[in-house]
Formats: sequence, structure tokens, C-alpha cells
Amino acid sequence: MKDPKSSAAVTRDHPTGEQLPLRERKKLRTRQALVDTALELFTERGFDGVTLDALCDAVDVSKRTFFRTFSSKEDVALAPIHDLWAVYMEELDIADPTGGPAFDLLAGVLVAALGRMDADGWAERLRLSRRLTARTPSMEAHHLAFCERTSAAIVTVMQRRFDMPRQSDPYDLRQCLAVDLLAAAFRRALESWVADPSESGQEGLADALRDACAAVPESLALPARPR
Repeated sequence: MKDPKSSAAVTRDHPTGEQLPLRERKKLRTRQALVDTALELFTERGFDGVTLDALCDAVDVSKRTFFRTFSSKEDVALAPIHDLWAVYMEELDIADPTGGPAFDLLAGVLVAALGRMDADGWAERLRLSRRLTARTPSMEAHHLAFCERTSAAIVTVMQRRFDMPRQSDPYDLRQCLAVDLLAAAFRRALESWVADPSESGQEGLADALRDACAAVPESLALPARPR
């Protein structure tokens, strides 16, 4: 899985980027300017109403610079969610399993990743991005492809790091379903959080995620009684 470097939580050693070399700090500032400007322009004019040339002109960068950082307009518009899952993969790689359900571990890692996101604006960028995605088919398709790659990467890390029972299939159905359930719970949490203007920060999103994850076992056991 190859996606742009996260600017929301640069590295575990340099969470704000302040101790990075000057060249790297400049790259991160340019990346953030592209993301902020793209989300502002796409929200005002519509995703298809802003050309790549117009975006680059607004940030005063060349298209060559843009393509060093992002692969497409969809990529820059989805940067907030990409950043979150980049941090998630970092957290998963150091997670300490306790022997409990894999789903609980995966959900706890996502809550931890949310806690690492930049408190200065990331949540609002995510909200704008998700609203754009809901009305832009090309963004939704791009996001679904990203989700497939990320889910496969999560299963790979689980198999590498955790002592889990496996079936003969290299992608154990149970492990894949645990990841799919987390993705579904997060999607529902994200939808409710985006729709609620009173929940402005990532803490509200983390609370919505906890609620959605808690509802997963109940949903599997939900009875379907005849009327």
C-alpha cells in the first residue's frame, strides 16, 4: 500500500514536524496548503468545477510539485482520511495484543490513531472531505479502492505480528471479516459525526466509533421475529 505521507501526525518521534529538516518541513507545508486549498475550492465550486491547473495556481506550485505529493485531485481531496489510516498502520504495528478478540484490538487501535491526529484543523478537513465524497462519484470510487488496499494491509500486519489461528487460505476469512466489521463501524460512526454539527472534534468521532463498535455484537445477534 503506497499512499501519501501523513502530515497530520508526521512521525512518532516528530509528531509536529518541528524537528524535521528544513526541506521536509517545507514539503509538509506545501502538502498542507494543497489539501486546505483543494478542500476550500472544491467545497465552493464543486469537485469538477476546479481544474488541477487552477488548484496549483492558487497554491503557487507547479503541477510537477503536485504530482510529487499526490496522484490526482481525488487523492488530495481524500488526504484527511488517508492520513488517519496511515497513522492507524503505525499504531497497529506497535499494538500489544492481550489475547482478547481481534476486533476489540483493531477498534482500540483506531481510537488511539484518532487521538494522534492534529488537533488544529484535521477534524474539519475530514468533515469537508467526507461531504465532498458523498456527492462526488469519482472520490467515492477512489476511496473504495483505498479501503480495499488498506484492509488487505491490515490483515497482513495481523498475520505478521499476532499469533492468530489461521486457515489454509492466506487471507483467513475470519480475519478479513474482523477488518470489514471495523470498516463498517467506522463508516457508520463517520456518517453520524459528519451529520452532527455539535460534534466538531475528533473526540466526538472517537465517541461515535466506540458506540458503533459496541453495537456490532448486538447487530449480529439481532433477532428477526415474525410479525
